[in-house]
Amino acid sequence: MLRSWRVKLKLLLATVTLAVLLSWLYLFVGSLEYGRFLLLPPCLGEQPSRDVEREALASRVRRVEEENQQLRMQLGQAQAEGSDSSPPWGASTEDGDPPGSERSNHTACPKQRTVHKCELLHVAIVCAGHNASRDVVTLVKSILFHRKNPLHFHFITDSVAHQILQTLFQSWMVPSIHVSFYNADDLKAGSYPSFSLSSSGRVTLQLEVSWIPNKHYSGIYGLMKLTLTKALPSNLSKVIVLDTDITFATDIAELWAVFGKFSDKQVIGLVENQSDWYLGNLWKNHKPWPALGRGFNTGVILLLLDRLRRLGWEQMWRLTAERELMSMLSTSLADQDIFNAVIKQNPALVYQLPCFWNVQLSDHTRSEQCYTEVSDLKVIHWNSPKKLRVKNKHVEFFRNLYLTFLEYDGNLLRRELFGCASLPSPPSNQLQQALEELDEDDPCYDFRRQHLTQHRVHLFFLQYEFLALPDPADVTLVAQLSMDRLQMLEAICKHWAGPISLALYMSDAEAQQFLRYAQASEVLSARRNVAYHIVYKEGQFYPINLLRNVALANTQTPYVFLTDIDFLPMYGLYDYLRNSIQQLELPQRKAALIVPAFETLHYRLTFPKSKAELLSMLDMGSLYTFRYHVWPKGHAPTDYAKWRTATVPYRVAWQPDFEPYVVVRRDCPKYDQRFVGFGWNKVSHIMELDAQEYELLVLPNAFMIHMPHAPSFDISKFRLSAGYRGCLQTLREEFHQDLSRRYGAAALKYLTAERGL
Repeated sequence: MLRSWRVKLKLLLATVTLAVLLSWLYLFVGSLEYGRFLLLPPCLGEQPSRDVEREALASRVRRVEEENQQLRMQLGQAQAEGSDSSPPWGASTEDGDPPGSERSNHTACPKQRTVHKCELLHVAIVCAGHNASRDVVTLVKSILFHRKNPLHFHFITDSVAHQILQTLFQSWMVPSIHVSFYNADDLKAGSYPSFSLSSSGRVTLQLEVSWIPNKHYSGIYGLMKLTLTKALPSNLSKVIVLDTDITFATDIAELWAVFGKFSDKQVIGLVENQSDWYLGNLWKNHKPWPALGRGFNTGVILLLLDRLRRLGWEQMWRLTAERELMSMLSTSLADQDIFNAVIKQNPALVYQLPCFWNVQLSDHTRSEQCYTEVSDLKVIHWNSPKKLRVKNKHVEFFRNLYLTFLEYDGNLLRRELFGCASLPSPPSNQLQQALEELDEDDPCYDFRRQHLTQHRVHLFFLQYEFLALPDPADVTLVAQLSMDRLQMLEAICKHWAGPISLALYMSDAEAQQFLRYAQASEVLSARRNVAYHIVYKEGQFYPINLLRNVALANTQTPYVFLTDIDFLPMYGLYDYLRNSIQQLELPQRKAALIVPAFETLHYRLTFPKSKAELLSMLDMGSLYTFRYHVWPKGHAPTDYAKWRTATVPYRVAWQPDFEPYVVVRRDCPKYDQRFVGFGWNKVSHIMELDAQEYELLVLPNAFMIHMPHAPSFDISKFRLSAGYRGCLQTLREEFHQDLSRRYGAAALKYLTAERGL
């Protein structure tokens, strides 16, 4: 021990000496550089002596460094000879050493195992519900940002997460990414144990977890990781399993390489738990599940599936859980409790990962002992229910890292992996071919390119709990918007009590601003029947008809009210439309119900409570028929003069440029997505409704009012650019040709009417 302290003292003195010499060298050289910067040439007679001094100083520094290294080696030998103490907390196993071996996270020269750049890495994630589906995107972004390998994501999901994530990945179109989904309901339902007869006639045990009482906030889905040996394909030999609240700060291939360090008996890779939970001393009568030492955290798991299957993992964890539940009654930390109980009985199964592979940011954590430099960080785990509000002395750094990926433009992650052969999906082939056929010299190239742009789509961005009632007359309000129309949402929700489907055109950062806005709004947060679908920005034009189609396709009611976000429907319109659909027996006929549109130029408006009040305001000049002074052809066929006295619905004929707001069946024609930005986006849709022989019926006691706002960027381009207007005319002519091909001679009337013949 005395020898150790002497060596330590020598090392300290050598370190101080080295620091002083380095500071001297830095200041000396810096003064020379500063002299040059000021253009003050040194005296010629002094230059040789300065060079000699500088060389002597550098030689002295090298000698001190050599002595320092020798002292470190002596100190290491003295510690090895004179210390029998256990390694510091946070020490981790390397190269297959069992838990408790004396190795640290910062081993000087650990054995490096590389992963071939084209090797396919498998990642499994349990994800259920709207919130988890939103959180997992940040995890995926952090993985994609650093990755250099093809990836195969295996998602165990409920029906909600399946729909959201399947649409997201299909529209994201990231090269060298494969995605598979597994139905969580098949793994949780029923009672334990149960048997079913497979199609081949063999009796199979259904892996179910619903029989396990669980107090954790993750609910039944927090137990799903126990079932992965059966849920995932039988030919899948190994997989990295992640919680949704994980953020990667390095290439996931580095973690995959750790599989090569497992011994023949090790099957599970885990990081030690960084809180005192399993020590059982957090409060009086605290009784955790059995665990080995501090236990292990299951936010990041390496599973050798083939070995686990051979060991009989299914029976192993079931018998352990059944035995412990007799005294524990329920799990507190979901699957983590059961994993730890199994490891307690079978410690040879676990490979202890360095703790920087799961830096756990829960309350009372010791995670700061996992890192001393930013470069030490590998994986951040927000495993507190407080998430970003957790108390941690470095939480600001971790929060900024998380927010970077949260708001990162996902379009930038669509990068190819050079040198790896990958087969693109058929939609990708078709899209690529269409893009190659575009003529860059075409004056309308930008319009055609925008039409082919593949936008990422995140459906049901917020919680949505509307259950479609067996009401054949129910109707959903359908609209689209961008960030500059966000202020209209609360007003629309106050005017319309029924279900709403909205497509929002936003960047990744704007989507997070919207999320905070919606969660802070008493009006919006109280509604669960409003579906928000994010279509991420890409390109220079507003893809208005794509947005409408996304909102339309994700409705659940038989009928839809196709409107724009800057219109407020009259109070009670939802009930009025449902009654009108029933009275007009719309299910038995093909009709579009027109809601007459009006407008005000006043930002503050006393909204009329009835048709009589609206007519009075119309006569007084505080309201107008919509766009009468700018674009009268758009709504003139509604016949406002007749509407003033009408008491029953009346039929109107289609006329050129007619673009009313209508109520139609959900299976109506889609909007034509070639029309982007301003102009002809609704006109073309009404034209196709007429081509399909929809009746156009004006409702006598319905109305909507357009609220004033600054002009959009696209309408400004339309007004200022002759080229823009010329391309719109070209697209109109092409639409007419397509309409004629689909509907034959009946469609000729539209071209004739357009030309005034």
